[in-house]
Amino acid sequence: MKAVAYKEFGNTDVLQIIEQAKPTIQSDEVLVKVKAFSVNPMDWKIRKGEMKLMSGSKFPKKTGADFAGIVEDIGTSVTGLKKGDEVFGVVKNMMKEGASAEYIAVTSSLVWKKPSDISFAQAASIPVVGTAAVTALEKMGNINSKTTILVNGATGGFGMFLLQLLKQSGANVTAVTSTKGTDFAEKWGANFVIDYKKENVLSKKVTYDIVIDLSGKIGYKNAKQIMNSKALFLNPTPKTVEIPISFLSNLFTAKKHIVILSSPSTKSTDVLLKALANGLQIEVNKVFPFDQYQEAYDYAEKGGYIGKVVIEIN
Repeated sequence: MKAVAYKEFGNTDVLQIIEQAKPTIQSDEVLVKVKAFSVNPMDWKIRKGEMKLMSGSKFPKKTGADFAGIVEDIGTSVTGLKKGDEVFGVVKNMMKEGASAEYIAVTSSLVWKKPSDISFAQAASIPVVGTAAVTALEKMGNINSKTTILVNGATGGFGMFLLQLLKQSGANVTAVTSTKGTDFAEKWGANFVIDYKKENVLSKKVTYDIVIDLSGKIGYKNAKQIMNSKALFLNPTPKTVEIPISFLSNLFTAKKHIVILSSPSTKSTDVLLKALANGLQIEVNKVFPFDQYQEAYDYAEKGGYIGKVVIEIN
């Protein structure tokens, strides 16, 4: 079978198509014929060696974490799934495994049936950023219409899920996005939208109960000036050093710096499937064919797009 892989850390030019044997499955695994896998920022952070302490340096490495496809075979202890099921899921160890292949073997607990009314590309967009959005929602605690929330970088994949989950929870949300993202932010439920190309949210002298920085461009230090006295700053893109520092600083300040670390599970997926049934929409910005994998990652790494980027395998 064909797989997109790399044999050294680097930019997109290290990616290549390699031939590998079709994987065999353990008793608790399913073999999935991959139809689509999505692109996430974590993919290139791992590929560039920024996370080698967790990913290790054993090559070749595949890329991609979440996928959608068709069940080709099931292990002897697998229940609830059968051959031919249309499914979506995520690899078990996102640091060391990848979904960028024609077939992958995956633990059955991380594979779910695909809703019939969404495409493979849409389904492949769910697990990583969807779970992160559910985790962020949980970190916010009890929120209601009086809770003021600022979402910075609001119309990428993470923001797409988060805005719609927040809308379904009834929170008062201000979204910061680009000019081309304003319509999407409004459609996805933002009460107020700030075009960062026209206004600087830090200079508006408006404060919030929760600030979540999806773009990683505000930072906790700057965010404090627009946070209420007992506000939360949620950080889904922490630098390694920020994890222990945030824990220590929270002991001495009422303005808390909360690092978001998430891992897909049936619990989070159930929340997302319920939200989908209640009208949550998945915007796939662009779909690339398998043989244009390098163009797909070049496009994604430039940023500035709405929703998700997906690679399909015919």
